[in-house]
Amino acid sequence: MDKNDEELVVRLVELSGNYYQFGLEQGSEVRSLPILKQLEQLGKLNVNSNVQKAKELLKSVSPNLFEELIGLAEGLDMEIDHTVKLFSGYDVAFPQMGCTTLVNDGYYVRNYDFSSEMYDARLVWTNPTDGYASVGFSQQIFGRLDGMNEKGLIVGLHFVNNEYREEGFMATTIVRMLLEQCANMEEALNFITNIPHGYCYNYSITDQSGSSVIVEASPQQQIINFTHPLICTNHFESERLREKNRKEVQGSVKRKDYVSSLLSESLSPMSTYHHFNDESSPLFFTQYKEYFGTLHTVVYSSNDLSIIIGVGGNSKPMKFSLKEYKEGTFVLPEYMKGTIKHNK
Repeated sequence: MDKNDEELVVRLVELSGNYYQFGLEQGSEVRSLPILKQLEQLGKLNVNSNVQKAKELLKSVSPNLFEELIGLAEGLDMEIDHTVKLFSGYDVAFPQMGCTTLVNDGYYVRNYDFSSEMYDARLVWTNPTDGYASVGFSQQIFGRLDGMNEKGLIVGLHFVNNEYREEGFMATTIVRMLLEQCANMEEALNFITNIPHGYCYNYSITDQSGSSVIVEASPQQQIINFTHPLICTNHFESERLREKNRKEVQGSVKRKDYVSSLLSESLSPMSTYHHFNDESSPLFFTQYKEYFGTLHTVVYSSNDLSIIIGVGGNSKPMKFSLKEYKEGTFVLPEYMKGTIKHNK
């Protein structure tokens, strides 16, 4: 391995039972992991977090996830208020990140670009007694960067801007709530337009009907744009929200244009995976120290609940099935490995 290369290990975490048990188990897990080193960084991001308001909202809009936080607090041997402050994603700032998504012909392919130092490196499989089974990449343990549930609902986030912030939830918590509580597009759109948003994000969403939508979400309003094929990156396109973009959106626009050019080809889920995961691709980045390096490529297929995943670049894809996992006929490995190449 080159001195500029880093081995990236993503753990596969299985959670079953009720949400309190989810939290308790993850608290015990996190206490023994390097993720705990992020807590100090997270605490700095959450200086102004309104813990009481966060607790009230969670109890109202997502009581199951509040139960998970109670279990997490116990597993971490931490006060519940401090746990809510660190993990709930309410009234929290977060560094810039990038991501590119294409939804086409029943599959959803995505590259997630961020820093390996602030990456959970956990693919979490949940099979709750009182909710939808799902699979997704976690962030800050509690949240999800992207994921798919047993009903075929698939959701991912796309950072736009944190300059125009208000008190509300960050995108990772919103993605988690959608996966846990919504069976289809109609339910997801009703939920996402009735919850307080703290920041400016795009959400790319599809379901088993084959419809797909980009939700441009700011704290003040959410714009819904049904589109298929769907291509989503890190800028707003609606006239009402365009002014909330960052000053520099050329890179985001360029990625979207490149994905558009791929549509002239006959794209299968696997061929699209390789277009996204190839280290020479215009969609693959190595600026990990600047919070813009590609950490994973994932293809979720809503029709058969299959998943194709690669960690790092030029990664041999691994295939999984949420359907088989829920049925108990699929044994998950403990981890996936890949290599990321830092800029020289």
